[in-house]
Amino acid sequence: MNTTATLQAAPSPSQLPSTIRSGAGHWLRSLNRMLRFDLSRARQWAPMMAVAQVFMGAGMAIMYSFVYPEVSEATALYIVTGTPTLALIPLGLLMLPESVNQQRLEGTFDFTWSLPVPRTAQAASTFLLYTLLSLPGMVLSLVVVALLYGVQLSVSPLIVPAVLLCALMAVSLGFGMALAIPNPMVVSVVTSALAFVVLLFSPIVYPPSHLPGWLFAIHQVLPFYNMAVVIRAGLSVGLVSDLAQSFLVLGAWTVAGWAMTGWVIARRQ
Repeated sequence: MNTTATLQAAPSPSQLPSTIRSGAGHWLRSLNRMLRFDLSRARQWAPMMAVAQVFMGAGMAIMYSFVYPEVSEATALYIVTGTPTLALIPLGLLMLPESVNQQRLEGTFDFTWSLPVPRTAQAASTFLLYTLLSLPGMVLSLVVVALLYGVQLSVSPLIVPAVLLCALMAVSLGFGMALAIPNPMVVSVVTSALAFVVLLFSPIVYPPSHLPGWLFAIHQVLPFYNMAVVIRAGLSVGLVSDLAQSFLVLGAWTVAGWAMTGWVIARRQ
C-alpha cells in the first residue's frame, strides 16, 4: 500500500464537511426535537400528574378549611385563590425532581444527556414541558375548589404573567436542585422536607397575620408566599398589596434556578 499516495488523496481539513453545528437555527431545531421526544415520553404519566395536582391543590385547600372555625365569604375567597399555588408547588418540588431521580435509576438520564443536541436545548425542553403540563391540573383544581366554596373570581389579565412566572419558577427551582444534587436519595429527602414545610407553614391559604412576625419576614423573601400573592392578584380584587415586590422576588428565584441549572450543565460539558 502506497502511504504517500494515500495521504495525497486524503481531503484536507478545509475540504471535510463540518460536523459542528451551531447558531440559533440549530438550537431551535434541537429544542423542537427534544420537546417532541420529551412529550412522547410524558404521554404515559402526564394525565396522572394532572390528577395528582388536583388532589394536592384541591385536597389541601379543603383540608385548610377545617382549621377555620367558620368559613366566611372572605375566607373562602382567600382559600380558593391560594389553590393554584398549592397545585404548582408540588410539581416543581416533588414531581420534577422525582422524575429526574427515576431517570437516573433507570439509566435513561445519561442517555438523554448524551443525545447530539445542545444541553441548553435539553434543559429548555424540560422547562417548557413541565410549565405546560402544570397548567391543566392547576386550572382544574381551581375550578373544583371554586365550585365547592361557591366563590366567584374576578379574573384579570394579570393572571397570565403571574401563572407563567410561578410555573417557571417552580420548575426552575426543582430542576436546578435535582441536577445539582447527584444522589437520588438526598434529592428525595430534600424535596419531601421542603414540600412538608412549604405546604403546612407557608401563608398560602391563610393570612400571614396568623404567623409570628419573624416567620412572615422569612416568607417575604421565599418564593412560595409570593407565588400566592401574584396569582391571588390575578383572581381577586383588594386582597393583595406589595405586588411589585412579589414579582421581583419570584424573578430573582427564577434566575437563581436557571443559574443553578446552567452551572450544572457547564460542569457536565
